[in-house]
Amino acid sequence: MDRIAHLLGADENWERPAPTATQRRTDVLIALVVYLLAALSIELMRSLGVMEGEDSLLDILSQHGAAASAAVLLVWRRTYPLVIATLANLHLYVIGTLQPVVGSSLVIQALYFFAVFSGVAWARDRRALSYLVVAFVVALSLWLAWVFALSSGLQKMLENFGAEEIEQVGLFSPPVGIIGWVTLNNLLFLGGAILLGQVAWRGALHTARELEHAETIRAQSARLRDQAVVAERLRIARELHDVVAHHVSVMGVQASAARRVLEKNPDAAREALGAIETSSRNAVGQMRELLGTLRHGELAADGAAEEDIEADSAAPDRAPQPDLEDLPDLAVQATTPTCEVTYDLVEDRPGAVGEVPAALQLTAYRIAQESLANVRRHSTATRASVVVRVGDALEVEVLDNGSPRHGTGGTGLGQQGIRERAELLGGAVEIGPRRGAGYRVRVTLPLAEPTAEPATAAPGGVHR
Repeated sequence: MDRIAHLLGADENWERPAPTATQRRTDVLIALVVYLLAALSIELMRSLGVMEGEDSLLDILSQHGAAASAAVLLVWRRTYPLVIATLANLHLYVIGTLQPVVGSSLVIQALYFFAVFSGVAWARDRRALSYLVVAFVVALSLWLAWVFALSSGLQKMLENFGAEEIEQVGLFSPPVGIIGWVTLNNLLFLGGAILLGQVAWRGALHTARELEHAETIRAQSARLRDQAVVAERLRIARELHDVVAHHVSVMGVQASAARRVLEKNPDAAREALGAIETSSRNAVGQMRELLGTLRHGELAADGAAEEDIEADSAAPDRAPQPDLEDLPDLAVQATTPTCEVTYDLVEDRPGAVGEVPAALQLTAYRIAQESLANVRRHSTATRASVVVRVGDALEVEVLDNGSPRHGTGGTGLGQQGIRERAELLGGAVEIGPRRGAGYRVRVTLPLAEPTAEPATAAPGGVHR
């Protein structure tokens, strides 16, 4: 029994859903059509004289009642599949005994076949189905035994076929031929309904799992899109933080210096105000470039062709992202009357800096920019230096000689942004106070693909 249950799908962790309202309405329509066809078949057989002697009103009502009672079962074939399949088999044996002409008609036989098929295809309890299938086979065997051995069914079949008057011409005698023919037809009838029903159930199972897999893929795709959006937002947040923090801190320091020397040294004040103007313009320009890049992505996402976007004369020109060649200008912008910033480039061979990928150059620039902004905001330094070394790796080191300024402790987001940038490229980060005095930010970025997890030093000292 377990083997049969396994073949029928009892081990599958799936239950076919109940029929929808539309499917139930369809079953009502099927039942009505089947009854009309069965009634037509009965009347056609009556017209051919097959039902001779059964022309009374009671006979006619019983014949159509048999057809109607069979057809009405199909209304619930998907709602109660096992019950309907059982009732259809009982109906077959009862009508086959009481109304053999009606029960043997093609429409009624097809109805029984369809009811068994529906029971196997829609049964939700597959183990109960296995017991029912065995019961069908046993019932069929008992019915055949009763027809051929215990009743006059065999004699009637021989008379109907005229086999009593025919001598044996084939492999089997007429009685054996009748028994074999009827048995084979009934086994094929029942077995075909069960087999096709199982195929339909397997097809529904396969479709349900395909839909489940498609839904899982859609959910995973949505999560990946959300993660990509979050990552992009973090990147934009880092860019905005670096741009705004750098230029605003420059403007604050220069404004403070201009206020202090406005009366004593107008030339120095004028120079400080010029630096504020330059820094503000640079900040606005870089923010426009960043937002312009975002807007460019929106246009492409709306379906506009890339060449159409590039050819649009109204689209603003966007300067390239800063790189290592812009670091000298950054050092000049970061220099204030109270803090001098220097820049040095060390190459292991001439032209090595030109071989550094653009992504690493931008990261190095942003790291230096954020480090110098931290010096201005949180340090009493009078000197700071930016050193870039290009060899087997790209190293950016920012040093200052100051001590933490009281009351200016930061949130640590600037350092977190530095670490995230470095980790994204497989780099290593060292951030913390120097021995004696000062502060150091050193980031090493591999020029080749990283082969191991990035080693990031724990932060030390005051958060900037």
